[in-house]
Amino acid sequence: MGTFPKDFLWGGAVAANQVEGAFEADGKGWSVQDVLPNGGLGEWTDSPTSDNLKLEAIDFYHRYKEDIALFAEMGFKVFRTSIAWSRIFPNGDDDQPNEAGLQFYDDLFDELLKYGIEPLVTLSHYETPLHLAKAYNGWTDRRLVGFFERFAQTVMERYKGKVKYWLTFNEVNSILHMPFTSGGIMTEKEQLSPQDLYQAIHHELVASASVTKLAHEINPDVKVGCMILAMPAYPMTSDPRDVLAAREFENLNLLFSDIHVRGKYPSYINSYFRENGIEIVFEDGDKELLAQHTVDFLSFSYYMSVTQARNPEAYTSGQGNILGGLANPHLESSEWGWQIDPIGLRLVLNQYYDRYQIPLFIVENGLGAKDQLVPTADGSWTVEDDYRIDYMNQHLVQVAKAIEDGVEVMGYTSWGCIDCVSMSTAQLSKRYGLIYVDRDDDGKGSLARYKKRSFDWYRQVIQTNGRCLKDDFS
Repeated sequence: MGTFPKDFLWGGAVAANQVEGAFEADGKGWSVQDVLPNGGLGEWTDSPTSDNLKLEAIDFYHRYKEDIALFAEMGFKVFRTSIAWSRIFPNGDDDQPNEAGLQFYDDLFDELLKYGIEPLVTLSHYETPLHLAKAYNGWTDRRLVGFFERFAQTVMERYKGKVKYWLTFNEVNSILHMPFTSGGIMTEKEQLSPQDLYQAIHHELVASASVTKLAHEINPDVKVGCMILAMPAYPMTSDPRDVLAAREFENLNLLFSDIHVRGKYPSYINSYFRENGIEIVFEDGDKELLAQHTVDFLSFSYYMSVTQARNPEAYTSGQGNILGGLANPHLESSEWGWQIDPIGLRLVLNQYYDRYQIPLFIVENGLGAKDQLVPTADGSWTVEDDYRIDYMNQHLVQVAKAIEDGVEVMGYTSWGCIDCVSMSTAQLSKRYGLIYVDRDDDGKGSLARYKKRSFDWYRQVIQTNGRCLKDDFS
């Protein structure tokens, strides 16, 4: 296969809170992740506890040079990570930034650029400073817009000339399902009113537009994208009522990209707002900000599709699907029950490009699996992860086909290119990486890094610009 553009951005992706560790080092404050020992959908604690693997994670904070050298060996053109907000503003509402935190990311980006790897930087990747959650109830409070603007301006000015690609909020639509993890909202999900939830969403959307404006003022050459959790919905049957159920599920997610790309609230959301008593409070200038400062590209994560029906109780639920839905009898599942659907990636690429006609960037895709180390002939260790190679090959073949369909795809970053703490389960045993990290769910291990079989495979994919991919899936 040879349809990938010459300038296609191949690489990998992580989030600061899942790899850095060093949760209190050099003046860093606590974030919501530091009190989520059981994953993004779990209960939070009042303060960090020793069972939270993210407190040390894989110690990327101290080992990033070693890891970046491995990324360069694979041939990465781009590396996606995030800036931990509480490493720069420990409480989130501080007047002055933490210089030690700023210097860390200076050093990190310099190391990437030394190898010709472009940083792709997420400003907020499930890392709201804990103080903002406790003192303001997160994004329900309009004041967070200003705090986020200060944070964004600080880092965008500091790293001007080093970072060309910015993302505002990771999986911004996930706030619908994880209000605390995604939005720092301490009100329990079951008690959170639709009004307060969607007002918080509005605050994030306004902040995203404002930061997009800031970025282009600071450096007109940068590209700013939004980032959504892509989850195409299929009707369980051809019954028009099932088709409608799938459409309604998708619309709640498309709302976020529609506003980021088109610059206004879509008309289809009006009936949902009426039915749920939602009246968004717009401040002066909000509508103009949204309309005039849309994103340059749309990025997304893709792990699975979902199936919907008008009467879901009549079917088996998709137990592993993190956002619900029904089990699709035509799809296999991962060890964690996530349904594997490569063609769904082609479908969603076409759907988004038909809808928006702006460049698309797949910034998360990968397979979480239980890997086993085996000895190598030279006395080292590896993982014979042919299942991961097969997963990535199948998905990348569908990306190539979408490009042949006419879709403009900027790049692909494999999620968890090095093993990291899972967001959804807070486990290290749910491994996504092309590089194995010796640490287990009990926190034990040497933190040594070992190349998996997929490491060499992905290096070949990048070297050949995808020509080595095998289209054996139809």
